[in-house]
Amino acid sequence: MRAYRAAAPLVLEIGGTSIDVTTRALVMGILNRTRDSFYAPAATYDLDALYTRAETLVRDGADVLDIGGVKAGPGDEVGEAEELDRVVPVVVELRRRFDIPISVDTWRASVAAACFARGAAVGNDISGFADPDYLPVAAAAGATVVATHIRLRPRVADPSPHYDDVTATVRDFLVERRARARAAGIGERRVILDAGLDLGKTARQSLELLRRSDELAALESPLLLSASNKGFLGVFFDQPVGERRETSLAAAALGITAGCRVLRVHDVAGTVRVRDTLAAVMAQRAGAAR
Repeated sequence: MRAYRAAAPLVLEIGGTSIDVTTRALVMGILNRTRDSFYAPAATYDLDALYTRAETLVRDGADVLDIGGVKAGPGDEVGEAEELDRVVPVVVELRRRFDIPISVDTWRASVAAACFARGAAVGNDISGFADPDYLPVAAAAGATVVATHIRLRPRVADPSPHYDDVTATVRDFLVERRARARAAGIGERRVILDAGLDLGKTARQSLELLRRSDELAALESPLLLSASNKGFLGVFFDQPVGERRETSLAAAALGITAGCRVLRVHDVAGTVRVRDTLAAVMAQRAGAAR
């Protein structure tokens, strides 16, 4: 893995605000309104617990809050109506309480549309825009979107994925999905790319994608890293999900160095400290290069 240096300033637009992420990554705090999340299952399903958690994330320095109502992996069916009920009121309340952008973690265009109408600014879609209405809905709302690589689809087990070259496959997929977003009318500054670690990848494939993040950052769109507490870290370091804090922070540091500019994490406070340290180093290096 090589340290990544942007060829030109990298700007991300969220909710009408332009944010320079050339040397400073954004930290996206995870909020799950699910009963079966892989990390702390049901811990924030209760609304009081969720809003308490949101307050902590914002106080710790989150730049964005990401709310999801359905986990990515296999589990009990969550229908459209239930997902709407889980997340739409939360978006409304988060917008009322906090002055930072809200992202909705959903692959359903109907859920995204309802959340955009109530103030969400980002559609975080792990399906790679499988719903044909997703991009038109986001374009109409002026929303930012996250294009994520997944081999099959959400909620479907993929125990033995094969790639001739996982990074090349993911790169080509993300380029094509970015082109779709732009064709739908979503400006280039409103498209974020995500390699989809653990989504249809073995632990070794996910680690390879992390190691080669600089090649994806070279696509010159903001690159999102979602490595926090992920299974591939547990496999390589023999750690249960509740003991992956330090390895998650190390992954965040590696990702930032390699060009990741949005970090979707559970530990906002620790990640902010890592981010700010590296941002100072990169800003100084960028100044010295001029």
